[in-house]
Amino acid sequence: MSPTRMLDCGMDHADILALRTLTDAGIPWDEATQRLAVDRQRSARTALDAGHRVTAHMASRSAAADLLFAQMAFNHDVPRKIELYGRFTEAVAAAGSLAEPAWEHVSLPFGSGRLFGWLVRPTGPVQGTVIVFGGQSGWGAAYLKAADALTARGLAAFLVEGPGQGQTRMTGGLLLDVDVRAAYSTFVDHVLADPSLGGRVGLWGNSMGGLFAATTAAADARVGAVCVNGAPARPRLLGMRTFDDQAAAMLGTSDPAAVTANFERLALRPEDRISGSVLVLHGGQDPIVTLEEQQPFLDAGPAGSTLRVWDDGEHTIYNHADEKTAYVADWFTDHLRGGKE
Repeated sequence: MSPTRMLDCGMDHADILALRTLTDAGIPWDEATQRLAVDRQRSARTALDAGHRVTAHMASRSAAADLLFAQMAFNHDVPRKIELYGRFTEAVAAAGSLAEPAWEHVSLPFGSGRLFGWLVRPTGPVQGTVIVFGGQSGWGAAYLKAADALTARGLAAFLVEGPGQGQTRMTGGLLLDVDVRAAYSTFVDHVLADPSLGGRVGLWGNSMGGLFAATTAAADARVGAVCVNGAPARPRLLGMRTFDDQAAAMLGTSDPAAVTANFERLALRPEDRISGSVLVLHGGQDPIVTLEEQQPFLDAGPAGSTLRVWDDGEHTIYNHADEKTAYVADWFTDHLRGGKE
């Protein structure tokens, strides 16, 4: 994992430097990141015992970020990955209990399994809600910095784990072979059923999650705005071990033909049209997704759909993380709140 991605997902810079030192000394990635998380959790307890709740919250978030990257050492759901993801979820819960307002851990039935997510609200009235999710390796609370940006602007953030992702996969039993559009619409149902969440909903999909955001918006006219950040409209296996292994894990298979067939099922269809506003982000140095592969999202959207390109941008613009996150949060503010912050 690149330092830019680790920073974007909330890992403390000092922990990134320490991780390099530990792994250079021969300590396995997962053990090193878990060790850093334990240190952060110890700091959180010390701060809380001293009455420093804000500091304890910050340390707990750092611990969660360390554990997020610990589980990324494994693509498939081996026992060690499942253990570390459980520890990550517990760390997020600890941080969320110290937040104001506290984060809500949501579990929703879908088919034969369950969907999971974290609902993060602003301190004041909610003007709308953005459902935020990732793709093949970073899910749910990986996007707490996006939640910070959204809640600062009066929007709630629903950080979800869809089919084949995180708790939904490891605990809820839902893989990427279900009706993905209907699954993400279940999160939309939850938001719109709660009047306190503002009555307006957007989708922010990162990496492969951008495809899920666009296809859900095409199938669900209740989605008022959708951001696609670095996704192919027609996904395919890339011959890159990490990407291909993660795609297989999301489907629960080791058969490349099955993954390819499922990708074809999930692709944006020529007839798909998105009624809500569309924003597409692209990094000019993205090794995974080309601009041409993202053009169909713009074509499916209404007139005036927005494309923002960072010429030197990495995949999902990790190397301009703060600027990217602020830009997207402002865009959702304009399209869901109808005002500027």
